[in-house]
Amino acid sequence: MALLEVENLNVDLSTAMGPARAVRNLNLTLDRGQSLGIVGESGCGKSMTALALMGLLPENAVTTGEIRLSNENLLKKSERDLCSIRGNRMAMIFQEPMTSLNPVHSVGRQIMEPLRLHRGLSKTDAKKKALQLMDRVGIPNPEERIANFPHQLSGGQRQRVMIAIALSCEPDILIADEPTTALDVTIQDQILELIHNLVAEEGMALILISHDLGVIAENTEKVAVMYGGTVVESGATDQIFGQLSHPYTQGLFAAMPKLGMSRNKRLTTIPGTVPDLVNLPSGCTFTDRCPLASNICKETTPPIEELGPAHTVACHNLKKAIEARSTGLYE
Repeated sequence: MALLEVENLNVDLSTAMGPARAVRNLNLTLDRGQSLGIVGESGCGKSMTALALMGLLPENAVTTGEIRLSNENLLKKSERDLCSIRGNRMAMIFQEPMTSLNPVHSVGRQIMEPLRLHRGLSKTDAKKKALQLMDRVGIPNPEERIANFPHQLSGGQRQRVMIAIALSCEPDILIADEPTTALDVTIQDQILELIHNLVAEEGMALILISHDLGVIAENTEKVAVMYGGTVVESGATDQIFGQLSHPYTQGLFAAMPKLGMSRNKRLTTIPGTVPDLVNLPSGCTFTDRCPLASNICKETTPPIEELGPAHTVACHNLKKAIEARSTGLYE
């Protein structure tokens, strides 16, 4: 039995323009100790998926489907039950720690809170554990920093505090949503290495959300490529990176800067923009931007085809896409 199973997950948001389908027919599985990367452009549903898993969606969201943690459907849990799971069995590192941490409480108090709430530790024991966590995630002088407020720390130190909070109760699943977006390159590498090592030591499952394909390649075993709120290609990381089957996946890789390329050469881009979630096409959501799109793409949702063990792709023109990857769809 998988640790996490997501089946036919749909998230609809009520807006002034009408319902917006932020996540559509999403299916994912994650085993204990396994790492999954979720990639795609901004607006493709990555963060909304993470919030759905954590039960942190906005009030205007309507969710259907199933999210099973150890075979228990989280969508049927009460808010009280979810509070006992969040920060305990499932934890999340958010994109921007400055807006995620409470500015009026010291970082030490915020690390201690889940320890006291979920583990029932005394204030003294929780503080001792918090100091150990701060040291473990590489915060210098934890005895002094524990009394600091978020604004008194650097961006990298605030992110380390977020990691300490997420790891405090040794969760079964750690969700990292763009954990290095606001950090410079050197600190990014340190934070990613820290997350990788801690996950390996604790044997927890990891969901890493990023638009950086290099980060995903180095830190995950499985990949799900999202577009228009749904998964268009998924499989083992080496399969996805080695075969590039869906036109959108090919576009993402084509847009990456290449080592040694001329400074005068323009980067390859995917034409157009992500679709409006209120007015999604009736067929394939990538139709308007796909160089292989045909009439059936506009009218019918593409079937999910298997290319190999656990490697699936949703595309009407899959054969043509595979044939075109050697020459490049976006050259």
